[in-house]
Amino acid sequence: MAGAGGESKIAIVAALAANAGIMTAKFIGAFITGSSSMLAEAVHSVADTANEALLLVGQHRAGRDPDTLHPFGYSRNRYFYSFVVALVLFTMGSLFAVNEAIHKIMSPHGIESPSVAIVILLVSMVLEGFSFRTARKQSAPLKGERGWWHFIRTTRNPELPVVLLEDLGALIGLVFALAGVSLTMLTGNGVWDGIGTLLIGLLLGVNAIVLIVETKSLLIGEGATAKEDTAIRGALLADPRIVRVVRIQTQYLGPEDLLVNAKIAMRPGLDISEVGAAIDDADHRIRVAAPHVCTVYLEPDVFRPESARATP
Repeated sequence: MAGAGGESKIAIVAALAANAGIMTAKFIGAFITGSSSMLAEAVHSVADTANEALLLVGQHRAGRDPDTLHPFGYSRNRYFYSFVVALVLFTMGSLFAVNEAIHKIMSPHGIESPSVAIVILLVSMVLEGFSFRTARKQSAPLKGERGWWHFIRTTRNPELPVVLLEDLGALIGLVFALAGVSLTMLTGNGVWDGIGTLLIGLLLGVNAIVLIVETKSLLIGEGATAKEDTAIRGALLADPRIVRVVRIQTQYLGPEDLLVNAKIAMRPGLDISEVGAAIDDADHRIRVAAPHVCTVYLEPDVFRPESARATP
């Protein structure tokens, strides 16, 4: 089984370090100022810090060796823990922020020492920016020439989209919190602080929905990308002994563990040793063409021209 993604681990550790410090500062700021936006951002950072911890747990458990109960290994732990992050922590953060916003809007009150809140929010922006930059840098080799949204929707790596959206959401949330605190300070109306809190909650909810949809799809099982499928078919047909790919099925067992199952039509007249050699050679070519392939099952069949048109 493949290793547990060095790019992801670097991005996760960077985000964990940034969020742990930010979380502490925000709670201190919320206690001093009484700002609901600051408190919502502090809880947001608690969720983010717990997210990174869970993602690291998932990567660690994904590295366990295959056994009788799980012959294909434990790589899907990375998908499971990413789904837990999206479903529970992001949603809980969103619900808490929305609840705080409703209370603050219904019973507005001013902010004490708003300058403290502003300084903490500005410092938090710098730290979150560093974390976001690290996540982008680690994601860039996997993204290639694709757009970022396309990368989030199609990547088989579960952690990098979580960290990217988490850091982007944190930066936008900090802007909302800063706007809420600043407007409250300028107008003396605590409703603005509540509105900033509400926007943070809605932002977390949107992030949760996107990540739930994407990680659910990975958890259920996604096949090879279109590019990988083309490469695998090309690798099979590169040998004249293989006349046709009758059927091919693929599934990612983990971010770097792709299962390939194919039925291939062989040239008539080959003896058993030639068929065996052709399959061994095809297995090697597939692994070169698609480096994430971990397991290959090839089922040989005799090519029958009369039935070729009927076979999809």
